[in-house]
Amino acid sequence: MLHGHAAFRCVRRAIKGGAIASMLLAIEAIARAQPLTAQDHAFSTTASATLLHHIAETRDTGPASFADLAEKIAPAVFAVTSKHTATHDRLRGQQFEFGRPKRDRDDEDTPTPRDPNQGKPPGAAETFSMGSGFFISPDGYAVTDSHLVDNMDSVEVRTSDGKTHPAKVVGQDSVSGIALIKIDGNDFQYAKLADQPPRVGDWVLSAGNALGLGSAITAGIVSGREREIEEGSTQTFVQIDAPINQGDSGGPTFNTSGEVIGVNSFIFSPSGGSTGVAFAIPAETVKAVIPELKDKGTVTRGWMGAEVQSVTPDIAEGLGMKNTGGAIVAGVQNNGPAARAGLKTADVITALGGAPVGNANELIKKVQATAPGSSVKLSILRHGKEDSLSVSVGPMPERGATVGVAK
Repeated sequence: MLHGHAAFRCVRRAIKGGAIASMLLAIEAIARAQPLTAQDHAFSTTASATLLHHIAETRDTGPASFADLAEKIAPAVFAVTSKHTATHDRLRGQQFEFGRPKRDRDDEDTPTPRDPNQGKPPGAAETFSMGSGFFISPDGYAVTDSHLVDNMDSVEVRTSDGKTHPAKVVGQDSVSGIALIKIDGNDFQYAKLADQPPRVGDWVLSAGNALGLGSAITAGIVSGREREIEEGSTQTFVQIDAPINQGDSGGPTFNTSGEVIGVNSFIFSPSGGSTGVAFAIPAETVKAVIPELKDKGTVTRGWMGAEVQSVTPDIAEGLGMKNTGGAIVAGVQNNGPAARAGLKTADVITALGGAPVGNANELIKKVQATAPGSSVKLSILRHGKEDSLSVSVGPMPERGATVGVAK
């Protein structure tokens, strides 16, 4: 190991030797080189200028600052607080209180917070949910996450100007995770839903009420598209690496044009904190459900009452199938449309209405897109033999044992 001046001298000698070798090579190359013509010189100069111009343009379109964009989108975003009062015997599972930064309890200047359950009947307790949302029209219609308002007694929003407003739940859709709420008023700044999906690598900004601290904006890129998180679900997500934390759920993710490309939904995290793997409900999904939520408060989907999973290579081998396409029935709900049609556990659905079924999610999407009351023909494999049956698709229960044809 070299220390002090010895190391410096060694490095200097290496640099000196390298410089001499490079000089000798350069002299040899010059000796072999042909002289530049006037035309060659002009081309070289033009190419250099073009390259510098391209570099300058790239630098100008980079994320030098998001301040103007953040200032533009902030007024459309708000914090959501919902409240529910329940008796202790009805409280199930682990309850989470949304925490704010802790203060020193010995600080005499810190007032003692009032117990939110003080004065409530014995056995009753208030539970709170906190998240985010954003306006989609100037007359107060807004989008948030459905779980924030589900079964809540009251919903309140706090806008960027610090004002609070009561909100009415117009409708919610547990499948997509979207809720439509309404705040009285006619002059709210609102956000536009993007017409085009983002590309992987696009810059995005996420806005919300992170950790209950108030309006906050984080930046990142789209790191994935059409992510299918759960087997047997029709929902796909936009994956982003912008930091998302508790309180950001229901808030918007914007592109650099200020358009909403997704609604913050959840994160993958071993610790519960942001790890740069977050998922947003795509804008096209929001556009699809909002009209129905506004008109009737729910979204109508087709339903067969069966649980399915994709046919994997192992399943195909075990069943003696040549192909891995299709969806195998894992269970059939009693008295559901599928059961009445004669569908059984272990049947493999290979086509719906004559169109091949590639996997479970594809089948579920097709069923949910079918109008309730319609009859569809299923092509199936049962004990290795081809067969078919017709199912009269029913309406998906708002809260049922199955979603589409899977749980």
